[in-house]
Amino acid sequence: MKRFLQLFTEHLSKTPVKINCGMVLVCLLLNACALSTSTLPTLSREDSSWIGERIFANECNLKTACLTSWNTGEDFPSLGIGHFIWYRENQREVFVESFPQLLDFYESQGVALPAWMAQLEQRNSPWQTREEFLGDFESPRIQELRTFLDDTRHVQVSFIIRRMHASLPALMAASAHPQAMERLFLEISRSETPLGMYALIDYVNFKGEGTAVAERYRGEGWGLLQVLEYILANRDASPLMAQFTKAASEVLTRRVANSPPERGEQRWIAGWNHRVSSYSARP
Repeated sequence: MKRFLQLFTEHLSKTPVKINCGMVLVCLLLNACALSTSTLPTLSREDSSWIGERIFANECNLKTACLTSWNTGEDFPSLGIGHFIWYRENQREVFVESFPQLLDFYESQGVALPAWMAQLEQRNSPWQTREEFLGDFESPRIQELRTFLDDTRHVQVSFIIRRMHASLPALMAASAHPQAMERLFLEISRSETPLGMYALIDYVNFKGEGTAVAERYRGEGWGLLQVLEYILANRDASPLMAQFTKAASEVLTRRVANSPPERGEQRWIAGWNHRVSSYSARP
């Protein structure tokens, strides 16, 4: 297992951020972590639904129109309740693309995609600019996509939950203290049910695993790996979920400080802090 994790991490470090075979990687991770994640809590249907609603609220304030978005200052659309990133052909960015992986997941679950999307030869976004996307916003194809994403929110929740489950082997492989990383991950998952699971699931969807070497500013990441490392280095006697919120806020503040000034990421920090504060108390 340890050797597999090392090889997998080396593979990720050499792989472009844009991955069209994402579900293959997810399946490998799920198989690899079957033993480690066997003790993760099983979410009830009610808890899974609540987590999905929280993610939808975090990303879209529960507004259907937000399911098809292209944010100011970004060079890609963000789609679905998790605001999954979709790159155009040959686009390379710092951030890990996730929408093609969701499309693969839909098909693995027997869910038919909108016809125009299923006919794309490659899993690439058809919009070249934000202006083009906004000009197309009320077109039949985007309206169809928006309706599809709204009708299949439960499938997106399953995809997001599976991504969190699949993250543990990569986190352990990337950590200098893999056993401590695993213990902390599992401890959080069992904390203040279902808050712990929600925090892990939402943060991986929100800011990623933190293991992709391209997803860095000035050499420092901002994903779940960095949050858990912060907790391990600064563990105290306060409630664990409060420590998670503090660690996430510190990691995100560091990201903004390290970010290219032209991105203007300071404008997002208040909203990000509000989001991670929800990891400490269930509304």
